[in-house]
Amino acid sequence: MTPTVEHATSAVVTAALELTEAEPVIFDLAFTAVTQPCPWPKAYGGDMVAQAAAAAMRSVTDGKTMHSMHSYFLRPVDIGAEVRYEVELLRDGRGYSTRQVRGFQHGKPVYVCLVGFAAGEVAAEHEPEQPLGVPEPESLPSSAAYLEPVEPGGDTMMTEESKAYWSGGRSFDMRHVPGPIYVRIEGEPTTQQALWVKPFDALRPVPGLTDEQRDLAALAYVCDYTILEPVLRVLGLPWAQHGLVTASLDHAMWFHRIPPAGLDGWLLYTQEAESASAGRGLGRGRFFTRDGHHLATVLQEGMIRPHKGAR
Repeated sequence: MTPTVEHATSAVVTAALELTEAEPVIFDLAFTAVTQPCPWPKAYGGDMVAQAAAAAMRSVTDGKTMHSMHSYFLRPVDIGAEVRYEVELLRDGRGYSTRQVRGFQHGKPVYVCLVGFAAGEVAAEHEPEQPLGVPEPESLPSSAAYLEPVEPGGDTMMTEESKAYWSGGRSFDMRHVPGPIYVRIEGEPTTQQALWVKPFDALRPVPGLTDEQRDLAALAYVCDYTILEPVLRVLGLPWAQHGLVTASLDHAMWFHRIPPAGLDGWLLYTQEAESASAGRGLGRGRFFTRDGHHLATVLQEGMIRPHKGAR
């Protein structure tokens, strides 16, 4: 059941990250996890990315930190159903380790990724500058405030369930610049957007993960919600447009720095449409702390079909 705005919490993401150990069938370690509720026909892709990240991190016992993930989404995944993650220990070196994770549901592979870990070392640093002129999050309307006057139905696919989900069912408060694209594209088409993201409340502990590992997995979880929005924005396709069908195809994420204060405060997620062609779109995103440190970079390609009958 999707939480109401009054009861919006970060419990969805931490529930997604709770893994149960299982006997491996094909690889070295195995875990199961359950996808979280959403108002679409199939599960949210960020569930698989974050759950695979958690499974991979639980397989590394020498203190290395996750620095990258490269994923493919193979099949749609059922909502509220168990996914089995098998972890292969590909390499454990002094400075770097590598894992392969495959997700299975109903006996078929639904997701696969490679995950890299690094011990870290003292070295010269460079990071891009955070964009200037982005309004402060406190000055922007929340998704709930933006959607409050919107009536479900009409000439959109908006339902009471999707309105509640966008308003308070995704664990994170999200504030868009320009405004969100739930029901319409406001202003001139643009290839760029930014949003501030913050958990609705403090992230809960997750068994088997340190707080640092939980925060990295949560960052992987939230990145997928909006990474294709710049592509939809420039194409003039709001989420609630009749007939619009989207799906994640592949995903890459690099973790450059550990959030120094965890994920309890606002992060700036800047995004840009890199390409749109042949029914696919590529989005790029960067996460920054509020004081300007670059935490992570995301690239994701997705299927975008304006009409269900498109091929």
